[in-house]
Amino acid sequence: NFTGWNKAGTKTEDTFEIWERFRLRSDFIANEAVKFRLGIKVEDTWGHGTFTAANPDAATSLQVDLAYLQFKVPGCQDIEVTAGLQDVNLPQSGLFFGSPVWSDKMAALTINAPLIDKTLSLMTGFGRLIDTNRTYDTTTTQVPDELDAYFLALPVTLEGFKATPWAMLSVAGRNTNYGFKDTTDTVESGNSFANTLLSAGSSANMTKGYGTGRWKNGQNPYYWAGGAFEVTALDPVRFYADVIYGAGAANDTKGAKREGWMVDGGAEYTGLDMVTPQVFAFWSTGEDKSTSNGSERMPYMRSSWGPGNSFLFDDSQELGKGSNMYVSPVGNYGIGASLNKMSFIEDLTHRLTFVYLRGNNSARAIRYARTAFANDYFTMGHDLTTNEYLMGLNFDTKYMIYENLAAVMETGWAHGQFQESVWGHRLVHQASENGDNAWKMALGLTYKF
Repeated sequence: NFTGWNKAGTKTEDTFEIWERFRLRSDFIANEAVKFRLGIKVEDTWGHGTFTAANPDAATSLQVDLAYLQFKVPGCQDIEVTAGLQDVNLPQSGLFFGSPVWSDKMAALTINAPLIDKTLSLMTGFGRLIDTNRTYDTTTTQVPDELDAYFLALPVTLEGFKATPWAMLSVAGRNTNYGFKDTTDTVESGNSFANTLLSAGSSANMTKGYGTGRWKNGQNPYYWAGGAFEVTALDPVRFYADVIYGAGAANDTKGAKREGWMVDGGAEYTGLDMVTPQVFAFWSTGEDKSTSNGSERMPYMRSSWGPGNSFLFDDSQELGKGSNMYVSPVGNYGIGASLNKMSFIEDLTHRLTFVYLRGNNSARAIRYARTAFANDYFTMGHDLTTNEYLMGLNFDTKYMIYENLAAVMETGWAHGQFQESVWGHRLVHQASENGDNAWKMALGLTYKF
């Protein structure tokens, strides 16, 4: 975080730690039409806890990672229904890894069905993201304490072209605990829904972590519409692009509204055996000078967006436990390039990526929100003003020791310029003591079978 501290500047982060992660997926298959998948996980930093189920602590206990039933509809074997805790990823073009709106686990019911063979298909579903009070509300008065999502995607595949229009509608209750962070989140990486979904005023007025003090409506709709596009007709030159618009609380108070755009695009050349060059850019709307008129940034919930494995973003790092910068693509814009799939020796591959980005957010709005609301809605290095920039360089290497065993090294350097009048002397001065630089080196072994 450029300072060596946590985001709030209240704790010092260890510069070296060793950690271990375990994921096991088991399929219980009755026949070709019916199966159940159970996923369990354990994750811990060495020197802290135990890896036992009999005497676990909060950080090392076995946790259910996936648990879903999947079956084919009788008489319509091409229609597949999945119900339970599962991976849900909104569409995104292949150059940018995951969706900036939602790419994570979700307790959901989803349906996948072909409409036109090999040309048009359907993915739709419903998920419950939060139910704060669960079975019983706290009094005899029922309150809207849920966050639900409905989503739809229509992938269209033609020769040399793929387009996936999609949409999601989320119904947000006024009494929902938007400060919630799930168990996969760390202190630094986990951004609550209060920061990513709500406007600054709504987030700041949450009462004891529950509800939104600025909402007049019991429930507010949030919606997103977008499209992911890939063009391979000019192969070996391939093009990628995404367009997303999101908005929420449009019919509530002026300060509760949040809406914005995000677009990205890129190209790669796949005609070389030893390397795949890639270029890319993105742009997203930022906050204007006022927080009283709502937010001009696109709302989002669980982002894993990022190009070229850039450690500026929380995206595709294999060794990503606390080792990336968690910069938000929302409210910023940037350009970059990557030399991907470099291979000069058998079983040894490399990736080199550079990204430069600047903020689209007004310094006045962020400064006011930090002084008036005194929360972590905006954080230095995660959100950038129009006067700030970041650049990051990462070089990643993978060597396949055996078919299933790999040695992975991910390295990175980032440099930033931060505005003292926004973030305060203490944080900015501490970052400058480090040359406004951040460094990363992660080395590990991965075994997949």
